[in-house]
Amino acid sequence: MSRAILPLLLEDRRLDVAVEQAVIAGWTGRDAAAVEKHIIELEALGVKRPATTPIFYRVAAARLTCAESIEVLDGASSGEVEFVLLQFAGRLWVGAGSDHTDREVEAYGVSVSKQMCEKPIGTQFWAYEHVVEHWDRLMVRSYATIGGVRLLYQEGSVAAIRHPDDLILRFGKNSKWADGALMFCGTLPVHGGVRPAERFEFELEDPVRERKIRHGYSIAQLPNLG
Repeated sequence: MSRAILPLLLEDRRLDVAVEQAVIAGWTGRDAAAVEKHIIELEALGVKRPATTPIFYRVAAARLTCAESIEVLDGASSGEVEFVLLQFAGRLWVGAGSDHTDREVEAYGVSVSKQMCEKPIGTQFWAYEHVVEHWDRLMVRSYATIGGVRLLYQEGSVAAIRHPDDLILRFGKNSKWADGALMFCGTLPVHGGVRPAERFEFELEDPVRERKIRHGYSIAQLPNLG
């Protein structure tokens, strides 16, 4: 089993955290009708219907990174902001990440596509108990630099995504949620359509406590020689 040692800031405490189980939760929208509509749209593009909704893809923990740059194969990949859950030292923590995915591979195998790219996360995490009472007021946001221009790529409330308690409960029906587990929890629609970028930035905002988790990374494209 692979693992990642990540230099994280848990509230105000810096620790090297070992993550041994990485999960990408997909189709996690609270609006079931909207989820079904999007599934049908993607089926028309050749993306296979998920076996369940939500669905929990596994990815090698070694793919997790806090680096400020990643390398991908040509221009077929893109990022997407997600809130991230981490179980560590008997407590639940909340952070932000980007489920960077190869879109060409996604068209023929979503599980395979999840393994193709690094999964950047921010180093800052908040204690879940400090945000659970005002959870639906949290916001996620991303910016993509495309052709040298920085654009708002995604923005919205986490209220559009299933609640963390619901996701953990559903995951736990078939797998064990324990210390060392980290889950990407789903994303929001993109302004202007999914597309590659030279740089991707994302953030999780808590307007009640007036704080943000931020991270950004550049994307270097490697040549695809067939």
